[in-house]
Amino acid sequence: MGIKRGTTLAAVAVVVALTATACGGNDTAGETTQPAGAVAAPSQAPSSGDAYGSGSGSDAAASAGDAKPGGQLAIAQDEKLGSVLTDSAGFTLYRFDKDTAKPSKSTCDGDCAKTWPVVAAGDATAAAGMDPALLGEVVRTDGSKQLTVAGWPVYRFSKDTKAGDTNGQGVGGTWFAAAPDGKKAAKAAPAPGGAGQTAGALTVAKDPKLGEHIVDGNGMTVYRFKPDTAWPMASKCEGACVAKWPVVPPVDRANAKGIIEKNYLVLDRPDGKKQQTVNCWPVYTFTGDKKAGDINGQGVGGTWYAVAPDGKLITVP
Repeated sequence: MGIKRGTTLAAVAVVVALTATACGGNDTAGETTQPAGAVAAPSQAPSSGDAYGSGSGSDAAASAGDAKPGGQLAIAQDEKLGSVLTDSAGFTLYRFDKDTAKPSKSTCDGDCAKTWPVVAAGDATAAAGMDPALLGEVVRTDGSKQLTVAGWPVYRFSKDTKAGDTNGQGVGGTWFAAAPDGKKAAKAAPAPGGAGQTAGALTVAKDPKLGEHIVDGNGMTVYRFKPDTAWPMASKCEGACVAKWPVVPPVDRANAKGIIEKNYLVLDRPDGKKQQTVNCWPVYTFTGDKKAGDINGQGVGGTWYAVAPDGKLITVP
């Protein structure tokens, strides 16, 4: 199995309904070369029924023999679950409590494997920030090979219809989204101290290169996506794109320090997420930023840039 690091980005255009008041026109000139940026919450509605999720008929996915490989794996950020492992298309990967990791063994066959399609081994590469040594494979009862993460066989869920869905989480009390280390995905408790900041805040930081720019409550840089629009207020980042560039969730004005309050609105996205905007521009964070102060998303693809306190792009190199 070839293993390498890296993630994919797929921007799927989607027009989002305008909320509340009118916003100013698109600022094609709304960029600044002066020094001037969270976590998406995919729809989570666990399916009712038995531990298999009761998938059948046309609703059921292909059998284990038709399993598709994971391709370039990625790490998505979920508001409730934290870091979640996905396939190359942004679909959540799951593990089954009735399986075993030592030794690796899958107990999901027949109708179970129709509802929970196995992820085939042989064409999977580790996500950026993930230990490639965690990837492995197990031979199933039908002779096919299934991808494992830290020994746990991994699956998709037939009722996840779009990238970012986590509808399989908790089904039957035995199915759980997989974290990048192979454990059950679970959001870590906030670190103590840290100047009392939380993710539900926006403030202004100063960087030697960017100058004043917006960061979230954890000090992570906030970004804008050039293809987005402020009038009509719309996000063009969806699916695998939003898995890599999580939307900043709504932030109360009282927790927005130094940010312009003009047209400080919340965007209702068609994927069910609510996204904070600054001067009507949707804002995001970047999974490639690993610690407070990182600006690894600056200039990516010539479309992603840090955000000034007035909502304009910071286009310094």
